Amino acid sequence: MNRFFLLADRLEKEHRLAPEEYRYLLDHRTAETAEYLAGKARAVRERVYGRDVYIRGLIEISNICKNDCFYCGIRRSNHRCRRYRLTEEEILSCCAEGYALGFRTFVLQGGEDPYFTDAVLCPLIGKIKASCPGCAVTLSLGERSKASYQALRDAGADRYLLRHETADQAHYERLHPAEMSYENRMRCLEDLRAAGYQVGCGFMVGSPGQTPENIVADLKFIEGFAPEMCGIGPFIPHNATPFADFPAGSFRLTLFLLSLLRLIHPGLLLPATTALGTIHPRGRELGILAGANVVMPNLSPVSVRKKYELYNNKLCTGEESAQSLVDLARRMEEIGYRVVTARGDAVKFNEKVEVDQHETL
Repeated sequence: MNRFFLLADRLEKEHRLAPEEYRYLLDHRTAETAEYLAGKARAVRERVYGRDVYIRGLIEISNICKNDCFYCGIRRSNHRCRRYRLTEEEILSCCAEGYALGFRTFVLQGGEDPYFTDAVLCPLIGKIKASCPGCAVTLSLGERSKASYQALRDAGADRYLLRHETADQAHYERLHPAEMSYENRMRCLEDLRAAGYQVGCGFMVGSPGQTPENIVADLKFIEGFAPEMCGIGPFIPHNATPFADFPAGSFRLTLFLLSLLRLIHPGLLLPATTALGTIHPRGRELGILAGANVVMPNLSPVSVRKKYELYNNKLCTGEESAQSLVDLARRMEEIGYRVVTARGDAVKFNEKVEVDQHETL
């Protein structure tokens, strides 16, 4: 066990390990070692970001998707899915409500809906930036062409979230239909970086067929790619997918990996995801205590929240809703953190941390 602590200490200082060393940490995960790692992750996060927890206003703009990913509840083959698409007016209304509540980042997330072309999205991004001064716009709309990514960036989009899902090609092919490719997913991430976005990647913990070697490959990929954001959460099955009968991913392993990611890249924007809150009643608080520093309450219209069901029993009421932001802030305060209204850009760890002017909710 002494080797575990030595490796964790070295990761804190050097921010990288060899693959076999990451595997050793995974193989020796216990309640004691997980808490040791989490303590280090909290200390590192607080050196960079203090005890601020950044809020992102999540707007799920469409559950129409041309893809057929085997794990996803809005896959095109799910004919029981009640489809919807928000209008421009609805999206702008969500942003206006969120801005009034104090949100300074809006995340437009959706399936790969062919309706949302550059001709639709570019003016929309401009209107959001004009009506919500000082805000950041994050997009999470899947795989697009290099020219499209550049056009959306030129229109004012600041960040783009695209989970790589897995850094192992064979595992990627187990999770996706043949028309989707690992090479194209990686190409998209490189194109996003080239276009000047703050880029987010990430993976599911416990996705079908995932091995410890796959997780090590994910950690090494994130170590090298150095994203500004990283979203991980436990796999949760959906009853209308080929993986309906597979077990959910491990909540505790997800927390352990959040701590590792914080030590790998101290300046990461690291969400305590909706999936964590779905699988455990205190999931988001425990995610923050493991090293995360972002939460994403839902600004989508109440009428569509249940329709954007990527997995079974997705959290869409209570503290997940923006209307309960005060309660979310209280829950963060109870564990010693504070929700802030700053837009919260990623921090390069070797740069001086500038303190944003913000109000505490």
